[in-house]
Amino acid sequence: MKPEIKRIFSQNSTSYYYSSLIFPREIREDVFKLYAYVRVADDYVDDKPQQPERLQEMREKTFENWESGETGDLVIDSFLETARENRFEREWVDAFLTSMEMDLEKSNYESMEETLKYIHGSAEVIGLMMVRILNLDEKAERHAKLLGRSMQYCNFLRDVKEDQKLGRGYIPDEEMKKYGLDNLENPEGQEYRDFIRSEVERYRDWQEEAEKGMKYIPYRVRVPVILSSRIYKWTAERIYDDPSGAYRDKKKPGKLTIARLLLGSLPGRP
Repeated sequence: MKPEIKRIFSQNSTSYYYSSLIFPREIREDVFKLYAYVRVADDYVDDKPQQPERLQEMREKTFENWESGETGDLVIDSFLETARENRFEREWVDAFLTSMEMDLEKSNYESMEETLKYIHGSAEVIGLMMVRILNLDEKAERHAKLLGRSMQYCNFLRDVKEDQKLGRGYIPDEEMKKYGLDNLENPEGQEYRDFIRSEVERYRDWQEEAEKGMKYIPYRVRVPVILSSRIYKWTAERIYDDPSGAYRDKKKPGKLTIARLLLGSLPGRP
């Protein structure tokens, strides 16, 4: 594996990176290539200033060279190699890039339907790609999509303050209004705390349903998936316990916590 691919992944996604190290080598390489591609695209829309022209170039190179994979760009070529070998659907990649493009033009989401459209491209299709990489039965697809959905929603809850700095809000306005909130700029209010806890419950519902699909994953590759799931559970619990504190201090587990969660994942049960 090219060191650049590993560097991109390791510097941008701590939870996924440490979980992915447990995969067998051939699977680990495909996972790294997938997430390097995802991270580069995400950086184009999160950078200040944003780089829409680079994202458009990424889209063009990806689809113009879907079969050959010879763009001259290491990240794209590595991803296309993995996409061909694992039979990724073109529409999955199109959905992912479309969600990235939404970050260039959309600052907030009015309804859960809008948020779920974004989540489909930014997370659910990644779950579908992982099903192909792990060579799982099609029965696993629904659960993989829900796992991606739940993790992404947990990201939204964890990153409220960070997203505000980027001028974005992914949590639907119509859901906030149910708690008398116009925005999430006052984390000290009881309405804020009650609302965030209600959204953690939404995450838990999706996560619980997603974990029913673990039975479709062979043990050797199940442990890193369970570890990723436990890392997000850890984060969600801290957000639920102290929504205001989570706003001030981004909740991410350290290496020792990840090691402890790994030990708990070894029996292969969520």
